[in-house]
Amino acid sequence: MVIELGRTYYPEWTKGLITINNVIVSNSLELPWLDNRRNVSCIPEGIYPIQKRHSPRFRDHLLIGDVPGRDYILLHPANDASEELRGCIAPVMQLVGSDKGSYSRIALELIMANLAQVNYQNCFIKIYESLDS
Repeated sequence: MVIELGRTYYPEWTKGLITINNVIVSNSLELPWLDNRRNVSCIPEGIYPIQKRHSPRFRDHLLIGDVPGRDYILLHPANDASEELRGCIAPVMQLVGSDKGSYSRIALELIMANLAQVNYQNCFIKIYESLDS
């Protein structure tokens, strides 16, 4: 299963639209593109394997693998890109400001429910630039 993330880049943040099987699931928040620098940049466009992960802080979430020069890139709940993200991706149901969203946990649960249908096997995220997100 492939999660698609179409991005639009801004100087201070990156917004996105997440679809699965051509159905819109949520929006997304990320840090701006700053040449893939750790903790301050979103990750490069590309196709990456994803797997289910659990931590006390984020509970169930997704780990994005094989990111060049980076590790522990997550798809996890967050509603404020500049305050809560360090290179990860936050799904949100609504965008409510230039780098803020709402209902991130619900958005993540929708994504996780889709991936659970295939038991989290052979799952990927495809990230690309989209002027329509």
